[in-house]
Amino acid sequence: MNFKKAALEDLEMLTKTRVRVLRAANQLEDSQDMSEVEAQSRAYYRKALVDGSHTAYLVLNGETLIGTGGISYYTVMPTFHNPSGKKAYVMNMYTEPGSRRKGIAAKILDLLVRDAKERGIHSISLEATAAGRPLYEAYGFVRMEGEMELPQ
Repeated sequence: MNFKKAALEDLEMLTKTRVRVLRAANQLEDSQDMSEVEAQSRAYYRKALVDGSHTAYLVLNGETLIGTGGISYYTVMPTFHNPSGKKAYVMNMYTEPGSRRKGIAAKILDLLVRDAKERGIHSISLEATAAGRPLYEAYGFVRMEGEMELPQ
């Protein structure tokens, strides 16, 4: 297995994997049109990989992609607990079913968290599926209380 930090040359692989992850996470049929999400994801990666606002890792077994994960960086107004206002959000964590339970996701998560901490960012969050929750809890992530979202 080769853990590779993604670069602009990996744009198409990242984009296709993002769509695959969203299909799996949202239980979407292959017939569901994802062309807008694909185009926007490609544009996002093209910008964010260059300006450093996103780091992604690809896990390859030979030429075959078997895992991925990313972390996006952003800034909010400073708070008492986060005076810099810098935050990170882990996303797009995925391991192919045949490669699960081998420590791939844990290694990706560790690489992403290290990347954030090297940037001085300690406020790291994520949204967990039921399948991913045990990994994140074992790593030390805790459920957030009091956060709300306005649905579309």
